[in-house]
Amino acid sequence: MARTLLLAEDDKLLSEAISDYYERKGWAVVRAYSGREALTRYREGEFDLVLLDIMLPDGDGFWVCQALRRESDIPVFFITARAMEKDRLKGYELGADDYVVKPFSLPVLYAKTEALLFRIRGSRAEDQYRMGELSLDCGNREVRVREQTVSLSPKEYELLYYLMKHKGRILSRSQILDAVWGYDFEGTERVVDNHIKKLRKALGPCQSYLQTIPKAGYCLKIVVDKNSL
Repeated sequence: MARTLLLAEDDKLLSEAISDYYERKGWAVVRAYSGREALTRYREGEFDLVLLDIMLPDGDGFWVCQALRRESDIPVFFITARAMEKDRLKGYELGADDYVVKPFSLPVLYAKTEALLFRIRGSRAEDQYRMGELSLDCGNREVRVREQTVSLSPKEYELLYYLMKHKGRILSRSQILDAVWGYDFEGTERVVDNHIKKLRKALGPCQSYLQTIPKAGYCLKIVVDKNSL
């Protein structure tokens, strides 16, 4: 069954070029030329990936990403001419999974989106991890805290999956960045700290498992409070 892409790009020539390339790779592509049209198309169908331009006729793509995140954890990939770090960080804070900056080559764009999908969905379905009152089931991408399901964005899920796979180990920010965002990620290590903060909040009563190791990185482990013994 073909994967389906929602492409929100108001430059019709670029939109046609991206569509043609993905369709040659076996994708089905639904095109939108504004933020409102993108949300309408999204609500009408089922998609595997959203490519979202930041500069749209009815406002920046940030509000579209924010609206998508309220409804879904679908991977969102920004395509943009805005290369400033503050714009990238804002996008990540709103739940975007990655960026590519214009001008770009179509093979590079495609490779980056394929790598993103592999990182998000590449864990083996039979893998299950448990630590104290926290569990992660890769078969249905379900995270539970005290037997209650927790909602995570795709990037938060990837981050937790990587930490769970290496529980008890101290992982540097650069290690996490390479594993979760990829070696070709163009942002800074600050994005790791931002997502760790969000993940801690999502884990609620299990947030203490996610330890900050000063000048070293992060570690997922259970710390016993000796005063409670």
